[in-house]
Amino acid sequence: MQHNIFTTMRSLKLIDGCKGTQIYALNPSNTTITGGGGGGGGVGGGGGGVGEKLLHHLHDHLGVNTARYKSNQNCQAVVDTLLPHGLPKADLLEPQIEPYLKSVNFVETLADVYRRTANCPQFEKSEAYLEQCAIFRGLPDPKLFRRSLRSARQHAVDAHSKVVISAWLKYERREDELIGTSAMECCGRNVECPKAALVSGYNPESVYDPCVCSRTPQEDVDDEGSVGDEECSTSEEDGDMSFCIGEEEVRCVRYNIAGLSRPFKAMLYGSFVESRRERINFSHNGISPEGMRAAEIFSRTKKVDSFDPKIVLELLSLANKFCCEEMKSACDVHLASLVGDIESAMLFIEYGLEETAYLLVAACLQVFLRELPNSLNNPNVVKFFCSVEARKRLAVVGHASFLLFYFLSQIAMEDDMKSNTTVMLLERLGECATSSWQKQLVNHLLGCVMLERNEYKDAQHWFQASAEAGHVYSLVGFARAKYRRGHKFSAYKQMNSLISDYTPVGWMYQERSLYCLGKEKMMDLNTATELDPTLSFPYMYRAVLMVEDKKIGAAISEINKIIGFKVSAECLALRAWFSIAMEDYDGALRDVRALLTLEPNYMMFNGKMPADQLVELLRHHAQQWNQADCWMQLYDRWSSVDDIGSLAVVHQMLANDPGRSLLWFRQSLLLLRLNSQKAAMRSLRLARNYSSSEHERLVYEGWILYDTGHREEALAKAEESISIQRSFEAFFLKAYALADSSLDSESSLYVIELLEEALKCPSDGLRKGQALNNLGSVYVDCENLDRARVCYINALTIKHTRAHQGLARVYHLKNQRKHAYDEMTKLIEKARNNASAYEKRSEYCDRDMAKNDLSMATQLDPLRTYPYRYRAAVLMDDHKEAEAIAELTKAITFKPDLQLLHLRAAFHDSMGDFVSTLRDSEAALCLDPSHADTLELCNKAQERCNEQQK
Repeated sequence: MQHNIFTTMRSLKLIDGCKGTQIYALNPSNTTITGGGGGGGGVGGGGGGVGEKLLHHLHDHLGVNTARYKSNQNCQAVVDTLLPHGLPKADLLEPQIEPYLKSVNFVETLADVYRRTANCPQFEKSEAYLEQCAIFRGLPDPKLFRRSLRSARQHAVDAHSKVVISAWLKYERREDELIGTSAMECCGRNVECPKAALVSGYNPESVYDPCVCSRTPQEDVDDEGSVGDEECSTSEEDGDMSFCIGEEEVRCVRYNIAGLSRPFKAMLYGSFVESRRERINFSHNGISPEGMRAAEIFSRTKKVDSFDPKIVLELLSLANKFCCEEMKSACDVHLASLVGDIESAMLFIEYGLEETAYLLVAACLQVFLRELPNSLNNPNVVKFFCSVEARKRLAVVGHASFLLFYFLSQIAMEDDMKSNTTVMLLERLGECATSSWQKQLVNHLLGCVMLERNEYKDAQHWFQASAEAGHVYSLVGFARAKYRRGHKFSAYKQMNSLISDYTPVGWMYQERSLYCLGKEKMMDLNTATELDPTLSFPYMYRAVLMVEDKKIGAAISEINKIIGFKVSAECLALRAWFSIAMEDYDGALRDVRALLTLEPNYMMFNGKMPADQLVELLRHHAQQWNQADCWMQLYDRWSSVDDIGSLAVVHQMLANDPGRSLLWFRQSLLLLRLNSQKAAMRSLRLARNYSSSEHERLVYEGWILYDTGHREEALAKAEESISIQRSFEAFFLKAYALADSSLDSESSLYVIELLEEALKCPSDGLRKGQALNNLGSVYVDCENLDRARVCYINALTIKHTRAHQGLARVYHLKNQRKHAYDEMTKLIEKARNNASAYEKRSEYCDRDMAKNDLSMATQLDPLRTYPYRYRAAVLMDDHKEAEAIAELTKAITFKPDLQLLHLRAAFHDSMGDFVSTLRDSEAALCLDPSHADTLELCNKAQERCNEQQK
């Protein structure tokens, strides 16, 4: 129900809709007619009838009009309360300069980085994969970034790189938000194990080995062996010399001490006077008698494990003074093993830096990094990273790297882009940059930060430096900084030059639109959308411009275009803003609740009001639901494939019951549907934290692992959960993870068994519908169409609308195309988000109807790649090769997809253009190095290119 006083007036201008005197003005002509008719009777029947009736008419009309006017005043008061900052203004909108490496020719960049990664020496592969990480950082799919980061860790050589990358991988799962977990806790994977990270050496296969933490205590005891009586000090009879420290003597064996280092050997056996003395004064070398006794024991046992840490620190200092490398290494390893928390790390790192103890500093860094982002709020930790002097101290001990400061600066930028800490870390990053891509990145990031800090001159300097290093996209920042400094025409010329010098892409026209007016501005925005429909700014600007023209309905239609396939907090906020102006408070509340699931701390109205505060204001003007009503609303929206509406309902349910883990899990599923993986993972972590039982917690931990690429570990969590208690979610997780691979007949039967077990366990209809749908899909793969049909029909019975698609597939496989087409039509009619339904229906009709459906699919969701591939294939069949290539290129420009690149490579191959085939196949392999068909095509193209060069 919409609480809207003027429900029939939504299409009118807002200002008119709130002025009762305009909408309900007295019509003089109607009054005259009424008065005339009545006047005739009145004159005949009695004196003064016309005047009296007219007065009564005016009185009645004005009474109604006054009530309506008061109602309109109340309406305007509500709008003023909810929109204290007025309506959005187009002039205040600007697209963000993206803080990532962004290429003008992304396909060429992908191909180039793939070649260098494949052909570089093995010890340099880790850095090559780090460059891949920097390129993938700006893509919407975080799995690409994480995969490259794992590859960088796999090929890391030194302990420093292993420590940083392992901590970064852990940070990507944000395990710091998981209640009850320790920063140094090992997750069972060697690739992230804190102990494994401290072992130097190149061993790429070791990441697949069992984690060293999984060894039994008995194995560790066996490895340590027994020192026994060897750790006793040398007796008076055994020793042949003494070190005198103060009033105490430490008896030693000269030969053993000499064996500690060449300086000791020279002192005890060389031409020094000490070589002829039995008692040597050692009081001024900074070591205590206890420390010297420990050195004597080490000279025989080569172990320091049994000594007090203070004594080991003394040995470390002595080892540095007398170049005792073996003793220094033993002390370094032992002290590193003692670092397990922030307190110990803060205590030991100063010793490590002073004594250049590589592993000890690595262990301390590891604690700081695995405690991120919290450790960046600790001034005692930050001081070890931010200053120039701090970086130099780290460099002396081998722990100042581009990798380290890249990780730290990324986290600082996420926390507060404008902070001094962010600036200082980026400056340290710049000092570590050596290669071209590193300089491009750090200069661009500094430009972005300075722009946010309104330091436009500095921003212009850094963007220019990045552009001169080869990063063309930084010219956009350069132009923006000029514009902010008042040089609008200069910025316009800069973008004109960029468009003329390079193959134009959408962001070029988007940026130029800021520096022009009127029709030219709108032409640039429309061109930007045509070249790259995923850019949000053009839709937002056009929508706000419509609001300024009092066309709020049209504005909502415009912003709906991008929300339909790319949900973002800023677009939902804008639509909520418009809805309030139209007095659609239910719609506004829906959007604000949905955006809070994406960004819980979002600020509305250009950063002037917290979104959760607006929710409280809107609640009083929107329909109220209790928890039971919410469940009914959730079923309705879920079944109509209204993901944003479903998110809003779940958000309201969580406001009433914030500790309900099931609801947090539901929220994560909806966010994953909307490709909001970061927000989905946050919800999943909260589901895990609010778990009321061990078996439930294990399931959510399993989903976290699965969604971050750890399938085997996810399966282990599911099995552990089932061993505690059989539950729907545990069986479903196990079945889902197993099905995520090429299933043979035996595996398929096992997945069927798991899903059937899941359906026997208690759950709600929303999840059981999903399980029935998945079960039907496995039955189809096993060619058991009748059972599949039953599953899909049962799913539809409990309103799992997506089952129409599975049922259509069954009908298609039974050669009942008309029934298949009809099923997809039902899905299109029911689903709020139906681009995929149009795409799928195209498979069950003739070519002309298919083209129409695919055109509609592209219009609703330009990110769907199948329509482009289909149209390109049809063009190739019609021998229109250039047009087919152009169709694929259009999509690749804004979505470099594996299948699109593979198909274009195959087209180039069929046309004999082997250079282009090689480029596209290499770019595709950068996205998925294991894609067998593309590997074959790439190798074939490489051979042909080699033949042509001979």
